[in-house]
Amino acid sequence: METYTLLRQFADSWMLLALFAFFIGVVIFVFRPGATKKYENPANIPFRHEDKPAQDHDADAKEA
Repeated sequence: METYTLLRQFADSWMLLALFAFFIGVVIFVFRPGATKKYENPANIPFRHEDKPAQDHDADAKEA
């Protein structure tokens, strides 16, 4: 049996199953109980400075 054929059969069967199991594991890990508080702050990062831009702390340090 050629190496290509062997690797393709492995990828088509067991690797597909392994990647699917990994994906399901990641989804379960993210939606587990108690994860809401941990991920609430990072989830709001795009909305922190919606009304005005963030302060530039480097510019303040250069002026001083």
